[in-house]
Amino acid sequence: MAKGHRSQIKKQRNTDTADKRPQATAKYVGIPASKAKIVLDQIQGKDVKTAAALLKYNPRIAAEIIGKVLNSAVANAENNLGMDVSKLFVEEVIAGQGPTLKRIRPRAQGRAYKILKRSCHISIILNER
Repeated sequence: MAKGHRSQIKKQRNTDTADKRPQATAKYVGIPASKAKIVLDQIQGKDVKTAAALLKYNPRIAAEIIGKVLNSAVANAENNLGMDVSKLFVEEVIAGQGPTLKRIRPRAQGRAYKILKRSCHISIILNER
């Protein structure tokens, strides 16, 4: 059995398994995860400079938001972890489903249709080559 207080053991365990890869997350983005995944799949595995160029000229609405998340991840790598920006590449991209806002649209003869306004959480994890 481990020595020390429970909080000390947890703190040591969490620092040992802490991920040292730079990342950034945008939560509660008003875009469905399926539409964000289309753009994210295009940049996965690419270096940061190429990924930023792809996002800049992509016509989809999700590309603008993902570009901001990518820039934030690059800034985190440079400022917090002291990594070289020219060696970074997009290692992992995640678009998980967020909460859904449910709205009602009135229809003919007193009926109502549901409108589901979906959101997602976007995460980008970088790494050095």
